[in-house]
Amino acid sequence: MRTLAIDIGGTKFTVAAFDGTSIIRRETRSTEREGGRDWMLEQIGAVLTGWEARGQFDVCGIGFGGPVLFDAQRIALSTHVGGWSDFALPSFIEQNFAVPAIMDNDANAGALGEAVYGAGRGFDPLFYMTLSTGIGGGLVSGGRVWRGADSYAGEIGHLTIRPNGPECLCGARGCYERLCSGLWLERDHGRPARELMEDPAFVERYVVDLSLGLKACLMLLNPSRVVIGGGIAKAGNRLFDPLRRELGRCMTQWSRARVDVAAAALGDDSVLYGAMELARAGGR
Repeated sequence: MRTLAIDIGGTKFTVAAFDGTSIIRRETRSTEREGGRDWMLEQIGAVLTGWEARGQFDVCGIGFGGPVLFDAQRIALSTHVGGWSDFALPSFIEQNFAVPAIMDNDANAGALGEAVYGAGRGFDPLFYMTLSTGIGGGLVSGGRVWRGADSYAGEIGHLTIRPNGPECLCGARGCYERLCSGLWLERDHGRPARELMEDPAFVERYVVDLSLGLKACLMLLNPSRVVIGGGIAKAGNRLFDPLRRELGRCMTQWSRARVDVAAAALGDDSVLYGAMELARAGGR
């Protein structure tokens, strides 16, 4: 099966071609936030036109960096890039490139990718968190994504961590995403997250808030494993070692819930593999 996979994030987007379960072609470009939806659609269209993609794929899967109304196959909104509200992106792909398409938010797609092909294989239920420009989460149990009643399950990025904290783009204060995401780390500290993660003293402070969000996840969901992907997770043991220590300190003492936290095995490709699997499986 030939599958087209698209990963749309706040910092970059990637288009990939799969033959079976192997990526045979890919292209990544930086996201221009000021360009909004129209710029992004033009860029995706340019890539696919250059690939002569029309009619060349059996299915298409899309992971979008924001809330998605899964049953309606429409984007709810994007807090990072304007113009996406209530947009039927799969219909755009189908009409312009003659390939049936299905979409989920990028964290759900990343969760499915890691559950089937990555660090989540053999762990059920699996919770996946993307720690990048923003923060999102996805839960896979029994081989299926748990989306909740209204497609909003897993939105861990907007848990309140510090009630009197700084204002988030969503309008609330002290959100997990506001305190720990790459977008805000750079705005608050004047350096990109990848540089901040090289400073052990900064990381020790950072994992305090990071652990509070993960504690809520562990206590509420009791996943078999938490997999963390996204750009900040690339810091590897510089991040994960102090994070595990802090989680061990802050977990409720009587809880026997396991604390198994691992880096995404698929790296930048977690969402692509999840989008591919979503399309191949017909939307599980």
